Amino acid sequence: MALPSSLEELIEALRCLPGVGPKSAQRMAYHLLQHNPRGATRLSQALATALDTLRRCERCNNFTESEVCSRCQSSKRDATQLCIVEMPIDLNTMEQTHAYNGLYYVLMGRLSPLDGIGPRELAFERLLSRASDGLVKEVILATNFTNEGEATAHYLSEMLHARGIKVSRIARGVPVGGELEYTDAATVAQAFIERRDY
Repeated sequence: MALPSSLEELIEALRCLPGVGPKSAQRMAYHLLQHNPRGATRLSQALATALDTLRRCERCNNFTESEVCSRCQSSKRDATQLCIVEMPIDLNTMEQTHAYNGLYYVLMGRLSPLDGIGPRELAFERLLSRASDGLVKEVILATNFTNEGEATAHYLSEMLHARGIKVSRIARGVPVGGELEYTDAATVAQAFIERRDY
């Protein structure tokens, strides 16, 4: 027996979320409708509000409700450092470390030619303009250590070096509290290569 069209549409809409397959979407839809209609209403209102009010910051490209986000406006941040991350969630992770007090630029993705994502789709010219503003002294590449993240970091490094901008890359290695026997060989090798004086 066919589902009501509005229920089918809800299930399909939930499938757009990362990691949500048909069964998970169905469980979520039934849960919201059966057990949490207030939560469903709140979710729909919050999503509608976010879509209406959020925009991209003119300086860092992250989501904000104003033209320039509060982080970019802060005089307490080091404007000479610009950390490039792939996604807003990566920026949040960097902030949680309390190890960096500079500014950011969010790419909103990574180079992926197979998916049709190149420098134009990621607006690299805008990034170059931001990094060449005269204030930035160092660009820190904090893209992920996936093939796409590495390719993105390499491409950006070449572009930025050509403009005479100092570029660094976050280090890779054994996680804090990690034991060598449980760490994959590639990570241990990279940690060994990127060793420093002690």
